[in-house]
Amino acid sequence: MTLHPTIARVTDKIRERSRAIRSAYLQRLDNTATRAVSVDRMGCGNVAHAVAGMPLDDRFKVVTQRAPNIGIVTAYNDMLSAHTPMQPYPDLIKWEARLHGATAQVAGGVPAMCDGVTQGTSGMELSLFSRDVIAMATAVALSHDMFDAALMLGVCDKIVPGLLIGALHFGHLPTVFVPAGPMPSGLPNKEKARVRELAAQGLVGRDGLMEAELKSYHSPGTCTFYGTANSNQMLLEAMGLHVPGTAFVQPGGDLRDELTREAARTVLGIVKAKRFAPIGKVVDERAIVNAMVALLATGGSTNHLIHWVAVARSAGILIDWNDFSALSDVVPLLTHVYPNGSADVNEFQAAGGTGFVIRELLDGGFMHEDVLTVRDGGLREYTREPALVNGQLAWHEMGASKDDSIVRPASQPFSATGGLKLLQGNLGRSVIKVSAVPDDRHVIEAAARVFDSQEALHAAFNAGELERDVVCVVRWQGPQANGMPELHKLTPPLAVLQGKGFRVALVTDGRMSGASGKVPAAIHVSPEAAAGGPLAKVRDGDVVLVDANTGILEVKVPAAEWAARQAAVMPEALRVSNGLGMGRELFAGMRERALTAEEGALSWI
Repeated sequence: MTLHPTIARVTDKIRERSRAIRSAYLQRLDNTATRAVSVDRMGCGNVAHAVAGMPLDDRFKVVTQRAPNIGIVTAYNDMLSAHTPMQPYPDLIKWEARLHGATAQVAGGVPAMCDGVTQGTSGMELSLFSRDVIAMATAVALSHDMFDAALMLGVCDKIVPGLLIGALHFGHLPTVFVPAGPMPSGLPNKEKARVRELAAQGLVGRDGLMEAELKSYHSPGTCTFYGTANSNQMLLEAMGLHVPGTAFVQPGGDLRDELTREAARTVLGIVKAKRFAPIGKVVDERAIVNAMVALLATGGSTNHLIHWVAVARSAGILIDWNDFSALSDVVPLLTHVYPNGSADVNEFQAAGGTGFVIRELLDGGFMHEDVLTVRDGGLREYTREPALVNGQLAWHEMGASKDDSIVRPASQPFSATGGLKLLQGNLGRSVIKVSAVPDDRHVIEAAARVFDSQEALHAAFNAGELERDVVCVVRWQGPQANGMPELHKLTPPLAVLQGKGFRVALVTDGRMSGASGKVPAAIHVSPEAAAGGPLAKVRDGDVVLVDANTGILEVKVPAAEWAARQAAVMPEALRVSNGLGMGRELFAGMRERALTAEEGALSWI
């Protein structure tokens, strides 16, 4: 299939603007890749320290046989249901490596916080920058420089982008990502949302709400809605960084264990065959575009309009929201998975899953097929589904959609365009996820109510002050102001207002969770208010237009008056409180250095 001209044009633009920094990146990668093996280039004391904790047979393989050694970087902990299944993975990987004459070591662990635990709390203000901490921790782990390849164990929101950013700074290493899969389906996501909205109105008490939440989040595995964590897995498949079809196989079974072993076999296959597929080569501008297309075609998390900018930059590639917007104009929406529909990711997997989506995008000319992946068969391998046949892994063709209310072919999409839109105007640049927003709510024009915190909005809602058409402007929520927390806890009250028939929208320089959807939300407004952005000028009663059809975000104030209006200054008490408690003091330097959301909120440049 011929590549769609817009996909080709966007890719060419990215390649051209990235030429200088990508070339410098690849030169560093090539210089590192041509070194002698670790045992030969390192001092005897260095090597002795590195192998002292290994079993004697493994030491012999590393020191005498120069056998391949895999570095494992793990985000396992007991706080993330999606990561608890990873506890035995290192032992599985080490055992498999030994079967193939190789070794594996846990090079290091990275911190991994659960955004579901920290939503609406001070801890959420560490969430975005935990991505950069994870990247740095990955670099610390791999800096032992004793490895011929790497396996990255992680699933959730900031963890996969952080691991990927860190891995790309060791771009000379062949690297495979190893997920754990989703928990079995529990209380349907729409029912969970309904109970939350009732609780927001005081119609369900804490006991009822707790019961619903415990039925939703009930066992090891990823949350079953299509939020940031599961979007991560879709994007890794589209970039060819997984064992094919690994993303949404549930944890705990024989198939999942065999896929984990296959990850070790896959990365060792690259090393032993001397196939030049290090992660820095796999992640090129075509792979980045493939990930962007997969995000748009599935109505994935808006968080990735920040994270994948940072990921691309780590590989010497420059992308921006204009690229996402241009792609969204032509990429068809192929899935309806909550919050964009009623199905969860288990139902998505049963209906066709990642393999179906990637096949349709390839065959429709929306993805690059001529790319490197961690597999010999390239991206076409990612159009198939894995299974165990007589105890052995095998992959089969996907066939037609098993449920066209969940996943559809590119010839009959849910929408001819992607699920994300770029907004711009005199309030700055922003993004909006429209795939879950009702068609009659794509344009909202109403008087603004300005809030300095999400707590203030909750207080106004509880006091009955928002029972009208309203655009809620929540400012001082950007990377420099307070670390750009997700504002997912605003969804229930705003959804209640929308359910009462009011025309409601959110405008903020903060983020929304990947689970948010049906209330129109212009998010990531850049530049942020704390950096002098125009949100700091908005006043109560100003009429604000959020138009996802034409891509406009503006305040209806005469131009001369707007230009002359004094911008508000972030209250000093708020600035101080944002930096104190829950370890936020340690992140002051990151807040100070952070680039804009559109620049990936990078804190290391």
